[in-house]
Amino acid sequence: MSRGLVPGLGSPHPFGEALPGLYQGDSLTQRLCAALDEVLAPVVSSLDTFDAYLDPALAPADFVGWLASWVGVIASDAGPLPRQRALVQRAVEAYRWRGTVRGMTLLVWLYTGVEPEIVDTGGVRWSPTPLGAPGGDEEPLLVVRLRAEDPSTIDVARLDSIIAAAKPAHIPHRLEVL
Repeated sequence: MSRGLVPGLGSPHPFGEALPGLYQGDSLTQRLCAALDEVLAPVVSSLDTFDAYLDPALAPADFVGWLASWVGVIASDAGPLPRQRALVQRAVEAYRWRGTVRGMTLLVWLYTGVEPEIVDTGGVRWSPTPLGAPGGDEEPLLVVRLRAEDPSTIDVARLDSIIAAAKPAHIPHRLEVL
């Protein structure tokens, strides 16, 4: 019965088998190599599967937060583990569209799981006809509306700070959770 660090985990590359023939018949050398195999088996196994650790869809749950730090997001703010994984997987896409309605929609959806309604006045006045009265809004404003089934599940203060960090700095915003 194995009493190694991870019971039942064997080394895919046992040291004893790699030794010259002279040492393969020596029981002391084989026991020492077997002890090293038991201690190093978790390390070798982790290194053999390291690419899976770098994929947010496959990484262990406790590793997803660390991957999130690589792409500059806080995964724990996204809620359940599947949404954290989606946030880490799509963070680069969200950064690519940062400061746009599309990017804000994606970011809010990744953090809350709810598709927001985004109203961006743009702060531009225009006239649909030459020399006509200008329409549009003179002042810029970004309004993010969430129609959540249970508004108590939304951390409004945290979401407000996420929106503030992702929008253009000169545009005021308002968050409405309905």
